[in-house]
Amino acid sequence: MKFILGISAFYHDSAACILKNGEILAAAQEERFTRIKHDSSYPFNAVQFVLSYANIKLSEIDKIVFFEKPFLKFERLLETYVAFAPKGFASFSRSMPLWIKEKLFQKNLLFNKLKKHDKNYISDKNIFFSDHHLSHAASAFFPSPFKEAVILTADGVGEWATTTVAVGRENHLEVKKEIHFPHSLGLLYSAFTYYTGFKVNSGEYKLMGLAPYGKPIYKDKIKNLIDVKNDGSFRLNQKYFNYSTGLTMTNDNFHKLFGQKPRNSQNEKLTQFHMDIAASIQNLTEEIMIKLAKAIRKEYNIKNLCLAGGVALNCVANGKILEENIFDNIWIQPAAGDAGGSLGAALALWFEDGSNKRKINLDDDMKGSYLGPEYSQDQIEKELESIGANFEVFNYEDLINKTSDYLIQKKAIGWFQGRMEFGPRALGSRSILGDPRSENMQKNLNLKVKFRESFRPFAPSILKEDLSTWFNMTVVSPYMLLVSEINSKKKIEMSQDQNNLFGIDKLNIKRSEIPAVTHVDYSARVQTVDGNNNKKYYDLISKFKEKTGCPVIVNTSFNVRGEPIVSTPSDSFNCFMGTGLDYLVIGNCILDKKKQNQNLKKDYTSEFELD
Repeated sequence: MKFILGISAFYHDSAACILKNGEILAAAQEERFTRIKHDSSYPFNAVQFVLSYANIKLSEIDKIVFFEKPFLKFERLLETYVAFAPKGFASFSRSMPLWIKEKLFQKNLLFNKLKKHDKNYISDKNIFFSDHHLSHAASAFFPSPFKEAVILTADGVGEWATTTVAVGRENHLEVKKEIHFPHSLGLLYSAFTYYTGFKVNSGEYKLMGLAPYGKPIYKDKIKNLIDVKNDGSFRLNQKYFNYSTGLTMTNDNFHKLFGQKPRNSQNEKLTQFHMDIAASIQNLTEEIMIKLAKAIRKEYNIKNLCLAGGVALNCVANGKILEENIFDNIWIQPAAGDAGGSLGAALALWFEDGSNKRKINLDDDMKGSYLGPEYSQDQIEKELESIGANFEVFNYEDLINKTSDYLIQKKAIGWFQGRMEFGPRALGSRSILGDPRSENMQKNLNLKVKFRESFRPFAPSILKEDLSTWFNMTVVSPYMLLVSEINSKKKIEMSQDQNNLFGIDKLNIKRSEIPAVTHVDYSARVQTVDGNNNKKYYDLISKFKEKTGCPVIVNTSFNVRGEPIVSTPSDSFNCFMGTGLDYLVIGNCILDKKKQNQNLKKDYTSEFELD
């Protein structure tokens, strides 16, 4: 029996996972335990959890693997500073002491951190390091349902690579080609995230959500920044960027090109300009990803595509690749960012020498991405009692029935069930739910529950068997990583006057039978639910369909803006009491907001740093 512990840390989204004979047992992000969004620290709590879940001590672990190689990353930083010298001295002087003191000697740093888990862990001989993009590629291919696939990884930057093409066959993975720093699609997208006033490494999905409100009128100007070849390969013009050596993403040349300085999110409202900028970079990103996909399909003649890396979380671009019918099948790692690197590093190490056979699951090996902690009914009740919560306990049937009724009554519901999700998406385990037929649900959830921008869209969770009736897609999307247009039969066509509206004015126009999850361009970020991995969630949607004829419910993550998704019963109660949620359904317990001790309410808006 062999156990492998995978770790990602020290940049953002630290995480840990554990394999048992190649099977994924458990995985979790550190942010869920510390309540610090995108926590980059050593994932002590996540490591502790996966060890506990596997019922094993650290000293019994066969191999430990880190998701990237620090010496190669240091080489890249050093060469970059030398190449741009004397520019970038301020950034150099800030980062080098940390590297020389800690990061460069990461094996020793990891060993000292790991020792705290187990006093009997006395040697670092079982610590290994994987390549950053190999970790991403392995996380996408090895859990996928494919015997053979081409794997496209795109993110900001690993050690040197920013975009990688690999080929996977059975239990073997080989990197074929790379694009290197400073030429990066992920960093280009992050530059525009910064320019529009959102936080880099967390606000990219906001930029994507803003894009449908604009028109891509600046696309030609953006082409001054990037030279894109027919095969999707590209080079960035460093004249316009500051990320290589500076403390910002863009520079004065960039700002002059577009005629404005970066938006100050504290005191500057979003305008049509920012929406058009968002639409332009989103459109170009889609174009590049499609070109890359077409080129690698032609070159390798492999029918299956796997995606990983931060850019793979751009579900709109993923949907465009799907629409083009370039590949027969697409599978995307649900924890596509750096958190998933912990999983990929462990899998890459397990299959490294080719001696371990790969068992291929026709769905996939991610177990629905429900890989985090769970709580028994007894644990839930004891924790709720300890914090003074007022709750009622119901049997399974009554719980499903009552919750579906609350949805029909247009109530906002916190839903806490089973194992926590691994990755950035809530998939019906740590979710906030609502009625998609409500015209006010999107605005109310955004402003009164999530405390975030009103333009932000919500995802529909739909019964797998009803997918093609409501959306223009036939492939499953269990991880909410594909965008599809709503079926024409469910659309409500807009008048000419409505079509002429600009920006946020489009938000309040009802454009389908499920307006709460239909974006302004008639698209939606779809999650298909089949009941194999989350029967309770499937049964709830089925009951809602039985009563309304609608097999869709609103699903958004159980948190507020700037807060990691809730992990414990206490986290869920605090969020419930600090927001406009009406009910909390946790295990077999239902909590009514009106029946709670009002002294337990808190000002939740200032609890977390806004992103």
